[in-house]
Amino acid sequence: MSGGPSTPVDILPGQPPVGEHGALSCGKELAFSAKAEERLQKLLTRYPTKQAALLPTLWIAQEEWGWISREAVDYVAARLGLTSAFVWGVVTFYTMYNRAPVGKHLIQVCTSISCHLNGAEEVFHECRKKLGGLKPGETSADGKYTVVEVECLAQCDKAPAVMVNGDDHERITLDKLDAFLAELR
Repeated sequence: MSGGPSTPVDILPGQPPVGEHGALSCGKELAFSAKAEERLQKLLTRYPTKQAALLPTLWIAQEEWGWISREAVDYVAARLGLTSAFVWGVVTFYTMYNRAPVGKHLIQVCTSISCHLNGAEEVFHECRKKLGGLKPGETSADGKYTVVEVECLAQCDKAPAVMVNGDDHERITLDKLDAFLAELR
């Protein structure tokens, strides 16, 4: 672990930017807000074990803090009685968890076969170019946009598919890209 769940981040030796389990540090100690805590308590009543509640607990953490940091991994692990390594293994297995800070608009462009055949690669490239020449996964300087390539958004019949902050957008072609981006501004 990165000092243990009860070790304040500010006294960790050398303030490592990456925890022993590989997660980036947010640089502060975390705790759920009252609202998130209430959601967690209600959630725990719906599962037979705390481990079974891990995925939705990580969703609460990501909604609360925007991404899953080293401290979030340790906090969730402590709350559910799991090891940080186990929680980090789950976080890295699923692509739905952000392992670094993301912009206000997380733009996910599907490049699986149906989307690829309908121009998703070009949409991915042009989208990043129009938002300031972003590299894949990079966040714009103003903190508004992060553009990532993802595998299958389950919208093959509506390719190329794009998801923004959990909302699906269909048939985002090069012709429609400017209007699509204008809606986000």
